[in-house]
Amino acid sequence: MNILVISRHAALVERLRMAFEGAGHRVLHSPNTLAALAEDAWAEVHVVLVDAHGEPLDGFRLCRLLRGESRLLFTPLPIFLVVERPPAEPDLQALHSVEGDGFILASSTIQQLLNHLGPILAGTGSRSERPQVPILALGLSAPQARRIRELLQHYRLAVETPPFRNALRAQEALRAPVMLLGLGSSGVDRALALMAAFREASQLPYTILLGQTKDEAIQRKLLVAGAADWVGLPVSGPRLLHACKRAIEWVHAKRIQTEYEGVLLDLQERRRMLEIEAAALRDEVLTDALTGLLNRRAFDQNLEHAINQWERNRRPFVLLLADVDHFKLVNDRFGHPAGDAVLRELATRLRSSLRKSDLAFRIGGEEFAILLPETSVKAGLEVTEKLRRRMGEEPLVLGGEPILFPTLSFGLGGPMEVDPAGLVAAVDRALYQAKALGRNCVKVAEGPGHGLPGGLTGDS
Repeated sequence: MNILVISRHAALVERLRMAFEGAGHRVLHSPNTLAALAEDAWAEVHVVLVDAHGEPLDGFRLCRLLRGESRLLFTPLPIFLVVERPPAEPDLQALHSVEGDGFILASSTIQQLLNHLGPILAGTGSRSERPQVPILALGLSAPQARRIRELLQHYRLAVETPPFRNALRAQEALRAPVMLLGLGSSGVDRALALMAAFREASQLPYTILLGQTKDEAIQRKLLVAGAADWVGLPVSGPRLLHACKRAIEWVHAKRIQTEYEGVLLDLQERRRMLEIEAAALRDEVLTDALTGLLNRRAFDQNLEHAINQWERNRRPFVLLLADVDHFKLVNDRFGHPAGDAVLRELATRLRSSLRKSDLAFRIGGEEFAILLPETSVKAGLEVTEKLRRRMGEEPLVLGGEPILFPTLSFGLGGPMEVDPAGLVAAVDRALYQAKALGRNCVKVAEGPGHGLPGGLTGDS
């Protein structure tokens, strides 16, 4: 016999091979449930072992799928779920609900595997037989229904023939995957009405019409209404059996498709949650906790990107470095909490004064950086002067009292250097020149392309 093992437990697979392959059995291994479902060797499988818990489709869901109208239509297939620890009561209840045959510990010894699976492989094990597959049959004469029941009952297909008026209620109870619908001499309109009622109730099974009509317009109506196959009268046993088997396999394929779609939806939801977590982590990694501005790491990344854009496409930008004037005196006189409040307020003023495309960073204790994309040095100087005035135009309130008018000194430069460190050093020198000139002013870094028309020097 063939044992299909769908498990991540490689050691269990090896013990199964040691236990049973010497006796002529084969142990087939598949890495996961979806890969196993895609294989075509199910007709050769006699026992299935599958991990109870795992991705992308756990053993409980696979068992429920195979206990439906599976490809193994005529064989009651034993299915055991592999667990890493003894099953708890919820596991036992779940096993019962999916009609599984039992649990096997992943750590089972060879002797335990022989005791557990040996009787089944020897043909002496007992298990409750799987219920027969229900087939709903409507619109048939009594002799036709009797003949069809005799043809199909040997293949575990149970034909049920409720009255037409009770068809919907019977289907709610049976959940038959296949319906045999007789046309008879005057049953076309009744068949169309029944299929419409089933479809409206979302209960239309795979429908096989029994009978014939030569009118092509009526044939089209029946097919559009939901008929999937057609078997002529008198019924041929092999033809009807083939149609039923194909119908059940089609239903099984639809169930597999539904499982795949469910797995894909699960994966999409997990991906969405991971993207949210990644975005939150990225914000945490790239954001300054005190001010909410981007931090030094984000500054390095964005500056490198801006320089790359300049080298490749000559897209201009301006780099500003700003330092809070006399910030040490604020900390010394009012305390570090007051200093933090000053930094937060200045960050708010910076954000509100910039364009959406501009980026503001806190790169040191009281030092800020700003990137102005698509901006010339001349335009950048005008923006910086507005920023400088905006920073100190209103007093900063601490403890309900306006205590100071904060000011900033600025260094400014464009992409005169293709090396980020070189550009930062040049603009930093300009910032310290602004400090030396008396603070609360702007100084443009010296370098090619930074000459300012109209006698502008950048000193304020």
